[in-house]
Amino acid sequence: MNNSNQSWLLGVFRHLTLYTYTSTAHSTSQSFVDCGRGKVWFQAGDASDFRVSEDGMVYALRRLSLVGKGNAVEVVYARDLQSKQVWKTRVDATLTQQVPEILFPWRSVVVRGDGTLRRVKRDWVIPPINVPENSRGQFPEELVRIRSDRDKNRMLRYSVTGPGADQPPTGIFIINPISGQLSVTKPLDREHISNFHLRAHAVDLNGNQVENPIDIVINVIDQNDNRPEFTHTVFNGSVPEGSKPGSFVMTVTAVDKDDPKTANGMLRYKIASQNPQSPSSNMFTINNKTGDIITVAAGLDREKVTQYTLIIMATDMEGNPTYGLSNTATTVIRVTDVNDNPPEFTTDTFFGEVHENRVNVIVANLTVTDKDQPHTSAWSAVYRIIAGDPTGRFSIPMDPTTNEGLLTVVKPVDFELSRSFMLTVEAENEVPLARGIHLPRQSTATVSVRILDINESPEFSPNPKSIKLEEGLPAGSLLTTFTAQDPDRFMRQTVRYSKMYDPANWLEIDPVNGRISTIAVLDRESPYVKNSLYNVTFMASDNGIPPASGTGTLQMYLLDINDNAPHVFPPEVEMCERPDPNAINITASDPDLTPNAGPFSFELAGRPSDVRRNWTLNRLNGEYTQLRLRIGYLASGNYEVPIMITDSGNLPMSNTSYLRVKVCQCDHHGDCVDMERIIAAGLGTGAIIAILICIIILLVLVLLFVMWMKRRDKERQAKQLLIDPEDDVRDNILKYDEEGGGEEDQDYDLSQLQQPDALEPECVKVGIRRLDERPLHHEHQYPLRSAAPHPGDIGDFIHEGLKAADNDPTAPPYDSLLVFDYEGSGSTAGSLSSLYSSSSCGDQDYDYLGDWGPRFRKLADLYGGSDD
Repeated sequence: MNNSNQSWLLGVFRHLTLYTYTSTAHSTSQSFVDCGRGKVWFQAGDASDFRVSEDGMVYALRRLSLVGKGNAVEVVYARDLQSKQVWKTRVDATLTQQVPEILFPWRSVVVRGDGTLRRVKRDWVIPPINVPENSRGQFPEELVRIRSDRDKNRMLRYSVTGPGADQPPTGIFIINPISGQLSVTKPLDREHISNFHLRAHAVDLNGNQVENPIDIVINVIDQNDNRPEFTHTVFNGSVPEGSKPGSFVMTVTAVDKDDPKTANGMLRYKIASQNPQSPSSNMFTINNKTGDIITVAAGLDREKVTQYTLIIMATDMEGNPTYGLSNTATTVIRVTDVNDNPPEFTTDTFFGEVHENRVNVIVANLTVTDKDQPHTSAWSAVYRIIAGDPTGRFSIPMDPTTNEGLLTVVKPVDFELSRSFMLTVEAENEVPLARGIHLPRQSTATVSVRILDINESPEFSPNPKSIKLEEGLPAGSLLTTFTAQDPDRFMRQTVRYSKMYDPANWLEIDPVNGRISTIAVLDRESPYVKNSLYNVTFMASDNGIPPASGTGTLQMYLLDINDNAPHVFPPEVEMCERPDPNAINITASDPDLTPNAGPFSFELAGRPSDVRRNWTLNRLNGEYTQLRLRIGYLASGNYEVPIMITDSGNLPMSNTSYLRVKVCQCDHHGDCVDMERIIAAGLGTGAIIAILICIIILLVLVLLFVMWMKRRDKERQAKQLLIDPEDDVRDNILKYDEEGGGEEDQDYDLSQLQQPDALEPECVKVGIRRLDERPLHHEHQYPLRSAAPHPGDIGDFIHEGLKAADNDPTAPPYDSLLVFDYEGSGSTAGSLSSLYSSSSCGDQDYDYLGDWGPRFRKLADLYGGSDD
């Protein structure tokens, strides 16, 4: 076995130099003898560090550590996949350690066009540095040394900038500022950042740049550290049943975060299992690169297997089962239905029966079986009658729930014509059958329908029956015979007739033979006749069980005769007292039809004699005439003008009709004034006078009410001048009927009502009357009453208080009851009210109260006269 080391070429500038970067055994080869027993798979004993390809090449999977090792020993196994026999051999890999060095070029020699030499400075050119991801070595791990050829005569400082160094993510790469050694501080993740772009700088101790910055590209080498991931946990697909081998079913997809340009991210698919394994264990296959699933075997039948479940495996490393990482997903393939099963009747013959003359009645239920998926177009049946119903009296709608055919009568069936039907029906699906499948014999059946007889109603013929006759036929006239036929020819039944609807009660019908005659005179002008037509309804009933009856209508078209005289129209008109320029156009109305109506002739009657003296008629045409006043003036009022009108019938009819003319006063427009219109409307002079009297009475009542209100306001104002509104207590209800309270009032000390021991000799005035409270008369000097001989007596105490109130000029001019309670001697409050507020203690004279009117008469009686 031979092994060899392969170093990284990092750069050659002034002279070619080879640097061995890391101690990595890159590849080696070993020959094995093929025994011809089948395919052989290779496997490294330490699968975490080395990998063996199918052609025997050994690869290092990661950066190997050199600590304490000079070489690496690896065991490689070879296994026959068929016989399971295993061989092994040993591979020795020599590990060398040499950190590459990058020398900064300073000057290069360039040959000019004239043959002279010139030394110029060039930028750095550094090959990319490859660093495997997920390194498990000791950190920081040295990558490369950067050195300038100008460090021989001066001290330099080295630094790196860019993402991963001094920019986020910071601190991944560091450099020794003295030696220029570039190192990585932690494991890298290619799926996070696949490469880094740094810039190396060289400056002197003063910070002056001595070299142009160079770009350093660090590529993160991918490792197979990610399993394939399916885009869905469960994939759902479908395939029609009966599909041929090679039919496309669906596509499954998986992704791998590893580098898709390497074997780490190259996926391969395979089917791990199939359930159920019917009718074959390999019904499907999958394209190992694209994930397309196709059929490989025939026999897909939904009625046997409705769906298949496949376990799909995706493996990276191009599907290598030894080194590749795998993952699985579930695929559910539903076998869709196609119309490969026709509907089949459950029996060859169906039976049903229906009564005659019935419609929309189900006669029989036709049942079928269909193995296709229920409630689909391949399962739903369509029924057709292919024989036995030439007139289309039957129909077969489908029940969507049960898929049954409902044989239904859609046109009445007559027992007297057909007592039974023999129908041939056929069942098909809504969609055509699949190619190569034909309808079997069971898709056709026979339906026997028996018709049941019922008692049918008699039928008038024709119905309605129309006749023409002249109006005015007398009662008892025979018009026609209106009979009905019983459809039940096989039943012996009798028919009887009766009248159902005759609005004018003009006709009668013979109950046995159906003869119709009049019982009253026919009149075309009757309100029951519309457009000269008069309808009468008759009924015919048989004696079946149960009885049946039918109706028929007799339409009579009444021909007009001249049996109505004309009348003036309109019956009422208006005319001014002075006829000029008034003239009234009148015509005639005749219920008869032409030629028994107009043209008409108009003539004024000869009686009374003043008619032709006051009025005249001027013929306008055969329909209208004009009524005018013959005299120059006619008093207002209602007049009746007799006019004789004659129609144009074969035997003319004349009639004297009275035209009511209302003569009224007119305005300058020739219209009646309002008062005249009111009179014309029926209000006479007496009614108008009564209305006016009512209006006058109403006005008088309103006036009296207003005067009464004013008088009341004056009296209220007079009271307010004599009484202070705040002291007026006439509107208050004071209740003084409680002589005793609770237990505290049982022993009442009457001495508390006595006056104080000593009264001041002169009465003290405690109130001053306002100017607006002064009475209208002059103030009187009231004499003082004598004091009570016994002040301790309650009666004397009240009497003294009354005299004090009489002397008070601010007291109200009416009687009031003032109740005071004595608080006891020694009170600093003094008098409680104006009982002792008079400036004089003399008696007062109340005789003047008799001069104040009736309102003060009571006070005059109480206080006037003597002291008794």
